[in-house]
Amino acid sequence: MATSTADARKAFSACVLFRGLAQEELTALISRAHVKQYAPGETIFLMGSPGDSMMAVLSGSIRISIPSPEGKEIVLTVLHPGEILGEIALLDGKGRSADARAMNETSYLAVLNRRDVMSFLDRHPRAWSALVEVLCERLRRTDEQFIEVAFLQVPIRLAKAMLRLTDQHTDAKLRSEIHLSQRELGSMIGATRESVNKCLGDWQQRGVVRIEGSAIKIRNREALDDLAELTDVKPSFD
Repeated sequence: MATSTADARKAFSACVLFRGLAQEELTALISRAHVKQYAPGETIFLMGSPGDSMMAVLSGSIRISIPSPEGKEIVLTVLHPGEILGEIALLDGKGRSADARAMNETSYLAVLNRRDVMSFLDRHPRAWSALVEVLCERLRRTDEQFIEVAFLQVPIRLAKAMLRLTDQHTDAKLRSEIHLSQRELGSMIGATRESVNKCLGDWQQRGVVRIEGSAIKIRNREALDDLAELTDVKPSFD
């Protein structure tokens, strides 16, 4: 289990925000962190709650979502070990901009309080540029998703989302499995569960994916890449 200071140091040093720190600087920062465990499905924070800390994922997967006016959950992204969350509210001191929940396994997060992070940034001003890089990457990803919803048909949007969810992993299993429901995938790409089900059923018949219980397994990644690169850009607002 990822519960040690060494695990926290490894996770934070892998984050772009703290990359390049001298070992003594990183050690000083990590000494302020504490590790928290979250059970599957447990809430880490809710939209609007105080942004008094930021976290690095040590193990498990964290679902970031927002509630819709109709009471449904709109999945924005899924975070994996080495990624950070909670940085936006931590910087501006306002409420959280989304909900965060552990997914289907026990998750461990290294938590840094806001006062410690802000003190660190005051002492290491060069870290601000790295933080801007993190925020810009999140904004760019959000812009890409809006463009896809506006201009790409559902199969292309779904293929791109599935690749985004798995591309960052080097572990073969994590690169080939997605543990989101069809409804959650639909909310992520702006489509109905029925549309996602239709796509996945077709792809399963063609050997691109295999649906096993709650998991969607990618059997032919090259074929999924080809689906994501289709150039049909007719507006689709499914």
